[in-house]
Amino acid sequence: MLTAMNTIGGVREKLVVIGNGMAGMRTVEEILARAPGMFDISVFGAEPQPNYDRIMLSPLLAGAKTFDQIVLNSLDWYEANQITLIAGEAVVSIDRAARVVTSETGRQVTYDKLLLATGSNPFVLPLPGATRPGVMTFRSVADVERMLGVAAPGKTAVVIGGGLLGLEAAHGLNLRGMAVSVVHLMPTLMERQLDASAAHLLEKALTARGMAIHTSANTASFDGEGEDGHVTGVTLKDGRHIPADLVVMAVGIRPNAALAKAAGLACDRGVQVDDAMRTSDPAIYAIGECVEHAGQCYGLVAPIWDMAKVAADNICAAAASGFVPAATGTRLKVSGIEMFSAGQFIGDETTEDVVLRDAARGIYKRLVLREDRLVGVVCFGDTRDAGWYFDLLRNGEALGALRETMIFGPVAAAGDPQEALGSLADTAEICGCNGVKKGAITAAIAEHGLATVDAVRARTKASASCGSCTSLVEGLLKLWLGDGYVPIVAKPMCKCTSHGHDEVRRRIRTGALKSIPAVMQALEWGTPDGCAACRPALNFYLLAAWPGEYVDDQQSRFVNERMHANIQKDGTYSVVPRMWGGTTSARELRAIADVVDKFNIPAVKVTGGQRIDMLGVRKEDLQAVWRDLNAAGLVSGHAYGKALRTVKTCVGSEWCRFGVQDSTAMGIALEKQTWGSWHPHKVKLAVSGCPRNCAEATIKDFGVVATEAGWDLHVGGNGGIKVRATELLCKVTTEAEVMEYCCAFLQLYRMEARYLERTAPWLERVGLRYVQEQIVENAARRAALFADFLYAQTFAQADPWAAQAAGDNAETRKYNAMAELV
Repeated sequence: MLTAMNTIGGVREKLVVIGNGMAGMRTVEEILARAPGMFDISVFGAEPQPNYDRIMLSPLLAGAKTFDQIVLNSLDWYEANQITLIAGEAVVSIDRAARVVTSETGRQVTYDKLLLATGSNPFVLPLPGATRPGVMTFRSVADVERMLGVAAPGKTAVVIGGGLLGLEAAHGLNLRGMAVSVVHLMPTLMERQLDASAAHLLEKALTARGMAIHTSANTASFDGEGEDGHVTGVTLKDGRHIPADLVVMAVGIRPNAALAKAAGLACDRGVQVDDAMRTSDPAIYAIGECVEHAGQCYGLVAPIWDMAKVAADNICAAAASGFVPAATGTRLKVSGIEMFSAGQFIGDETTEDVVLRDAARGIYKRLVLREDRLVGVVCFGDTRDAGWYFDLLRNGEALGALRETMIFGPVAAAGDPQEALGSLADTAEICGCNGVKKGAITAAIAEHGLATVDAVRARTKASASCGSCTSLVEGLLKLWLGDGYVPIVAKPMCKCTSHGHDEVRRRIRTGALKSIPAVMQALEWGTPDGCAACRPALNFYLLAAWPGEYVDDQQSRFVNERMHANIQKDGTYSVVPRMWGGTTSARELRAIADVVDKFNIPAVKVTGGQRIDMLGVRKEDLQAVWRDLNAAGLVSGHAYGKALRTVKTCVGSEWCRFGVQDSTAMGIALEKQTWGSWHPHKVKLAVSGCPRNCAEATIKDFGVVATEAGWDLHVGGNGGIKVRATELLCKVTTEAEVMEYCCAFLQLYRMEARYLERTAPWLERVGLRYVQEQIVENAARRAALFADFLYAQTFAQADPWAAQAAGDNAETRKYNAMAELV
């Protein structure tokens, strides 16, 4: 076994890795795959976190992903592979003669072989004000945390640099509700990856998302109070001034070769390596963005993954492989828009172009040909055929008859999508984010008996990042397994689409889709306007994803929500005012009695949710009824909506001899915080003042039961047709904790459940353990959910009765009585 070849007197050789990022850990994974147990591995990371996916920093910034969701190698992985991780501790020197590295704390670790994976540093423009608070870079989780410390809806941000990194930062801040301006020196965005036409489409798409784009713009200074005051704006060299609460510099990176230079290793722009990824010291290897190979530095995933394989081969002495730079394509996703480019996509006087433009769908393709061969390609808005085009480019074969149809993709050429996928070479890249080729996926399917997309994702990382290649991975499973492939099919939302609820919600967030037409366009809806099943769901998903930005579409709501009252079987309506925690007053009761008498309302009933229901209200009286109730301080109880309905309470310690906590006050506080919130289905809360549970908290969506020690929090109950008792979420001690956990739970439900799915079936589907991991065990996640709920409530807590009762307009005319025809 290889281990024996690299042991010294029975002791494993020591491999030290400086750099705990994607390149370094990919190399360690390759080493473990070739020779598990060969090395005693120690890893130094300057950042305190385990290895995470830097490609996913933009979704992290936007709030679309949590940190745990972007971790590539968990702490358990290091422990399982007997790797010593020294996180949050940078190495400051390398003693090559003694083969010792020293960290900033003075820690010394010896090595037999050393791997440098120090990455790159962001370039900071040497301009006046560059060191002001609020001026920062975008390269790490720490950068994201600093940005989130400033970012808030209504604030302004300026991003310097219209390349990939800059636009990812702009997208994330835009999703946080900031007014974002992008300042770019060149005439077009992403000029290294896109031609002018594709760049124009990108600029148009970003502008439609609310960003201001300034091209051919040169930054002069970062302005603020005094010499070290917080940044307040950016001045351009043409005199324009752009206000800014936050400035992000994303103008490029430089290899981080300082440590290698100080150690006397050969360096130019980066750490110089040979074909084996070996530095000028035979005991030291280097990998990733810090290296320079044959005069070239690399920042794309695909070549760095190739470097990792070569480095692992040579470190383990498994093979004498060498790094050969291959033609690479750049597959990108900016603000939900997919792009791909490769080769000589700009063209020249010796080339000809084949172009496809679909303005309505935002799709653009440009194929650049020379002497009947494909030499360059750009795809914007649709990259499904990128792998096929890249194969044609790399192979360099004459196109012949293929030239006539190739712009329409391999399906047009082959006539069958599966045949087109099968014709791709094993070297065709399927997952651009993680550099996974077709051959690696099919080999993993065969070797490990993989049968699902999730299994392929876990084994190869294909589709593990942005997810745009998921359909290709599924296609390979179909090809390989044939009739043995049984896809896990998500039930479509309705007949208008093949997409399930979860996929629609994901695409709304990642694609920054902010209107029903935008969703239908991007997800290729099969009907022009949707239907009664999908429109209410889309309306809720957009309302939950974009509070304060999306305008509620009343016409996409069910009739009760449109009318703000429950229609009865005789065509009249019921009106239920809100009673906080089931409490009321003589003034409110008199107002209700007066309304009943004034409008001859035939029935009044006390509900099971401790409220009063007035039944038989005529449609034409609704506005006047609401005005009179509003005058007494009563607001809508949302008894008609997929919303927070009631918070039922018992009298608690204030009156009851068994009560141990003030359940009434707690219930009122919860209702005042949560009323007006919209949900996938109706939501009911309850607070009981002692374990006797008189408020029936253990059959509510969120139930609170007081104990001598504090409060027990229960979730997922239902008292309807299918009775379901709650499950215990956790125990807390303070009223503030009750509020935080309740709002966090409601927000998690709002953001992840499917429309018309109550908390009980949702909890059965995802499992109590998942909810506990999100809310109980992850304080940062809980705090973020709580904050997001409170932010959404700033827009939701407006009494719809008051709005509908005021004035006479097209919206309120729906309450008018219909004319009698004689």
